[in-house]
Amino acid sequence: MPATSTPWPPRVLREYALIADGERGGLIAPDGAIVWLCAPRWDSPAVLSALLGGQGGYAVTPSDPRYVWGGYYEPGTLIWRSRWIGSGVTECREALAMPADSHRAVVLRRVEAVDGPARVQVVLDVRAAFGRHAMRDLSRARGCWTGRSGAMRFRLSGAPGARIDGDGRLVATLRMDAGQHHDLVLEVSDRALPGAPPDPEAAWSQTQNAWSDVVPACDELIAVRDARHAYAVLAGLTASTGAMVAAATTSLPERLKSGRNYDYRYAWIRDQCYAGLAVAAHGPHPLLDGAVRFITERVLDDGPGLMPAYTVGGDAIPGERRIRVPGYPGGAPRSGNWVNRQFQLDALGEVLQLLAAAAGLDRLDPDGWRAAQTAAAAIEQRWTQPDAGLWELDDRHWTHSRLACAAGLRSIAAAAGRQGDRQAAEWTGLADKIMASLGDAVHPSGRWQRAPDDERVDAALLLPLIRGAADRSDPRTEATFRAVAAELTDDGFVYRYRHDARPLHQAEGAFLLCGFWMAQAAQFCGDEVRAARWFERSRAACGPAGIYTEEYDVHQRQLRGNLPQAFVHAGMLETAARLSHADNSKN
Repeated sequence: MPATSTPWPPRVLREYALIADGERGGLIAPDGAIVWLCAPRWDSPAVLSALLGGQGGYAVTPSDPRYVWGGYYEPGTLIWRSRWIGSGVTECREALAMPADSHRAVVLRRVEAVDGPARVQVVLDVRAAFGRHAMRDLSRARGCWTGRSGAMRFRLSGAPGARIDGDGRLVATLRMDAGQHHDLVLEVSDRALPGAPPDPEAAWSQTQNAWSDVVPACDELIAVRDARHAYAVLAGLTASTGAMVAAATTSLPERLKSGRNYDYRYAWIRDQCYAGLAVAAHGPHPLLDGAVRFITERVLDDGPGLMPAYTVGGDAIPGERRIRVPGYPGGAPRSGNWVNRQFQLDALGEVLQLLAAAAGLDRLDPDGWRAAQTAAAAIEQRWTQPDAGLWELDDRHWTHSRLACAAGLRSIAAAAGRQGDRQAAEWTGLADKIMASLGDAVHPSGRWQRAPDDERVDAALLLPLIRGAADRSDPRTEATFRAVAAELTDDGFVYRYRHDARPLHQAEGAFLLCGFWMAQAAQFCGDEVRAARWFERSRAACGPAGIYTEEYDVHQRQLRGNLPQAFVHAGMLETAARLSHADNSKN
């Protein structure tokens, strides 16, 4: 992109790549513009907000406008390589430096002349508070540019020849001969910067090693490349506290002007459990320990008052408010989330599932067992109350929520029983009591229905069955699977539920997590072939960077919603692990 054009225009979501270090994440467009970065933390105001039509971006782009773009991740990492082919081949290796500093984001960019000479344009426009604060106090010393934007400080090293253009941005042109490379390092911090910038060679080496430490090989899994990438995405979204944000972005619309634009830069209890269970399905990796630690702390702190979501630091989420930027096309930008006013019963069941999985891998300490007792007691206290449910709707007696609690109680009871814990019988009895109460949640056709007063089928009803609320021989299990397949699928994709009489795709996009559940449900029902088909269809619904959003527009073949959506990557990883285990059991 020429240095004189701003802001950077929006792209369809499949074209963006993600870099992340656990404390924050950035989105890179095909032209090499980083158009989204919140700093210093996930839920901080953006310092680069061109994604939502605001000011602020950081671009490294070929000077020759005649190029085609591409890119790829280095295996098992979120180190992205932008690739441009024009008169030659130029790549830009991009990452957020790891191990991460919670107060300072470090953006590493290495421009490489792969084939022939390279000439690129560099544009830096840091704009704190979603673009409200222009860069100021710009100065150059010892080959580095420093400045401020609002309360944020920044430093750019590697572009000593940059100049300040008429819009107050730093712009530079870099030239390299064939085979050469050039490093740029951008630091953005809410504190004073250290005395010297990071050494690029050391920073790249440390970042590579950090990824090697947190992402396992996954060689024994089907779809090994995608499964490992899903793990890397989950790791990139997980902070040092063990908390995983639901997505790196806010306000990317699920449907045009539908009002469904949410801020997902927080840690949902349910999503955290989904991710922990996905990791546990593969093995006892550090990401599981972090999830258990964060969930344990929240449950012990809040008990039956457990909130649906928290900041990654464990604090309450602020209420929703409008952000003063134009927004991504079709969306209304906002920060905060009204979920802080809800009760979601099913999250307690998912907590027990996670803690039971950790216990099964001998990764649950005494605090974890106390959290299990607390969560089970909270279910006993609140399971008869209406709740907002998985889809965060109006308060009702959602069938899925109660099934999720029954499944969680059965799982933790089994784990406790292996240790001779007398509470196992108590928890099994509570699960039986909940299941016995659900006679009014069975449709006349014999399947589960959404609620006693809502006869529709819901793909969410597949999950508790997979998790063990009922066994395979229960006729309601097979009937629910058949109903979801018949009523909520289109072209191999799965929708949550039917909103009204319109065609499914007119009401919302296919819900990718539900597609992975469908694969697991098919396996649970003994149909390995259909399980593989559902899995393959769902895992293909991404762009070149392998990033999933929450929904997929089947009609237009477009990604919809915030990205990357963590629980979809968790669903992909868990399904790959479970289908692989089935394949291995036949050998």
